[in-house]
Amino acid sequence: MITFARGNPTPDVLPVEAFGECAQAVIAREGRTILNYGPPSGYGPLREWIAEQHGAEASQVVITTGSLFGFNLVMRQVYSDPARAVVEAPSYDRTLGVLRSLGSTIDSVPLTDEGLDLDRLESILAEADVPRLVYTIPTFQNPTGRTLSLDQRHALVELCRARGVLLFEDDPYRLVRYEGEALPSMYELSGGNGVIFSSSFSKTGAPGLRVGYLIVPPEMVKPLELLAAASYIGPPLLNQAMLHEFIARGLFEPNLVHVCNELKARRDAMLESLEKELPEGASWSHPDGGYFLWLDLPEGVRVDTLFEQAAEAGVQFVKGTDFYAGDGGESSARLAFSFSSLDEIHEGVRRLGALVRDAAAVAA
Repeated sequence: MITFARGNPTPDVLPVEAFGECAQAVIAREGRTILNYGPPSGYGPLREWIAEQHGAEASQVVITTGSLFGFNLVMRQVYSDPARAVVEAPSYDRTLGVLRSLGSTIDSVPLTDEGLDLDRLESILAEADVPRLVYTIPTFQNPTGRTLSLDQRHALVELCRARGVLLFEDDPYRLVRYEGEALPSMYELSGGNGVIFSSSFSKTGAPGLRVGYLIVPPEMVKPLELLAAASYIGPPLLNQAMLHEFIARGLFEPNLVHVCNELKARRDAMLESLEKELPEGASWSHPDGGYFLWLDLPEGVRVDTLFEQAAEAGVQFVKGTDFYAGDGGESSARLAFSFSSLDEIHEGVRRLGALVRDAAAVAA
């Protein structure tokens, strides 16, 4: 089975030996502390380093067991009772699941290669029942790989500020860039006002460490700490200390270069294969970084049928419908290029292309 389904990093980019050495070092130096219970906001030196990267105060940083858990914490505080939330369409499926579990009303704003439909967003925010939160993945978005332009980032900050709506910026892929110029975060553009920033070391270090973080307004820190403590009593300080040691030894940047080189080769292989194998009428995003691209199938080709046929042919992907709060994605798919080898990518797209060509011929 060739999988384009999950956003896992290839094992080739996991710095196994380096993390082993870092673990030994921090246990020898701080074992009596980091193997015990600790403060719910996490390992102090790592909080300080994160704050420096974003021009924030260390007291505003809450380290979480992965970024999705951080989103859960914020949502449990913001949505103590059901209310409206705005997401991109399509959007991260696990985010949609969290919002549904809280009973939220989810409004969707279309996201295309041209960007977010800001007119639609403005009309939603102008309604009497103002949403409490706008959720966005602005850089190499999951699932589409698309990136919001600088103009759109400014506009999004201003729209939310004008209506007093909290903006949640989920940005775990921003450093996994293969080409193009890095854009400022909306947290930076806003001066930290009205924006919660979330990120993770799963894509730049290792997902098994489960180290994500939030940068939040000072008044939110204590309530989030209480929720975190109620959830897991104390954080995995060993993992966080290992990561900080990895950074302190100067290993983070070289590892990031290695990650980007390996994944760029996989992205290029998938784009090359799609161009070669997919029939007329199919189109796909061309991400400058991240883990994913978005495939729109030719007219008349349904992703539900293709999904079953692909599984029989030994190829996995995620249906586009999984990333919509309502209707949408019936002829789309998310393809992850981050895990499979170059040979697997070429072969998997070849199998997928044959199925799409056959389905498009029948639909015509």
